[in-house]
Amino acid sequence: MRSHPQSDEYGAYYAGYIKLVPDDPVDAMAKEIDVTMALLEPLSDAKALHRYAPDKWSVKEVVAHMADVERVMSYRALRIARGDTTPLPSFDENAYVPAGKFDRRKLADLLAELRAVRAASLALFRSFDGDAWVRRGTASDKPITVRALACIIPGHERHHVELFRTRYGLT
Repeated sequence: MRSHPQSDEYGAYYAGYIKLVPDDPVDAMAKEIDVTMALLEPLSDAKALHRYAPDKWSVKEVVAHMADVERVMSYRALRIARGDTTPLPSFDENAYVPAGKFDRRKLADLLAELRAVRAASLALFRSFDGDAWVRRGTASDKPITVRALACIIPGHERHHVELFRTRYGLT
């Protein structure tokens, strides 16, 4: 049941990310990480401090944000896939970034962390059976399914890779 979710399986906020993943989300997760790494690994730590505007995150902060979001979405998927019907709270990514002090870290370490998070996500999503994929839960006061969460992860990554290219000028 690794098919694309229906619009009633997620909140409208996630529609843009899900639209970016018309293929199998697990395959997309496996492939997209290599695209992201190829784009970012050549950057120096100095270049990874670049912000396209003063009030925007640096490349390092975006990389860490991607790992944080993936962890949250995977945790939500785990809880829902296991039948936990407890509503899951929202999270404020804008509070996570300053608290993480990511610009102090080496880009290589942030990328290794993102790759490790992806490996864990892939293992988790590959373990789900058909029943788990269509299980519904609530997160951020909105309904969501495991398969929607699976699409959000690579869709969110694709969104940021596009921003790296268009706004940060990475090629």
